[in-house]
Amino acid sequence: KFPVTTFFAPPTAYRMLVLEDLNSFNPKALRHCIGAGEPVNPEVIQMWQQGTGHHIWECYGQTETTIVVATFPGMEYRPGSMGVAAPGYYVAVVDQKGNELPPHSEGEIAIRTKPDRPVGLFPGYWRNPEANAKCFRGDWYFTGDRATKDEDGYFWFVGRADDVIISASYRIGPTEVESAMIEHEAVAEVAVVGSADKIRGTIVKAFVVLAPNHDPSEQLVMELQNHVKTTTAPYKYPRWFRFPEELPKTATGKIQRFKLRSN
Repeated sequence: KFPVTTFFAPPTAYRMLVLEDLNSFNPKALRHCIGAGEPVNPEVIQMWQQGTGHHIWECYGQTETTIVVATFPGMEYRPGSMGVAAPGYYVAVVDQKGNELPPHSEGEIAIRTKPDRPVGLFPGYWRNPEANAKCFRGDWYFTGDRATKDEDGYFWFVGRADDVIISASYRIGPTEVESAMIEHEAVAEVAVVGSADKIRGTIVKAFVVLAPNHDPSEQLVMELQNHVKTTTAPYKYPRWFRFPEELPKTATGKIQRFKLRSN
């Protein structure tokens, strides 16, 4: 009766929808689809495109900001990238001292606040000088999110600073591991976190919600591990698995990894 024209949803919603028969879906009024909150897995974007005829345009922002990075219509889509800095914002990947890093170097996403503070950036945390001192340093607002940027200005999300896993001196971004695992037909949804280990310091731990008609087994664990090894790198595969019925999420559908780290 009131058909949707613009659909804006977190990846969780898209991952649930692609499990349905999208060929029976008739998006007669749909003209634009957007994903945000965390990266949309390339496999999900492909399935959505095949089922609805629409691409999922990714963007990046925070509660503290408006959308500051996006892949805008008409731009070249680069699978796995959030896009480029939005008009009105100077966004960079910097080190802890606020020095801009060269292309393909991992650092923190930061928004320049001086000499002109961008419209849409929050003034600060209410009555929390410690938090403000941490995120507003020098000429920048530090987001707490880590990424890389290529030569053309496209940003590539790595994860929250707290979510990046350091295992046997290797830095592992949970998003890359999750994107590899979601490609497997048995996986409906997955979240990856770090877990303390006496030998490696931290190991990769995976919480996997299985797709219909799939059950947990040692054979499936081995399949998922081998898939991650061949898709990413041998050292990035999860060494510990759990198969819950659902993952803890915020009201907007964002996975709460901090709750999984305590399990």
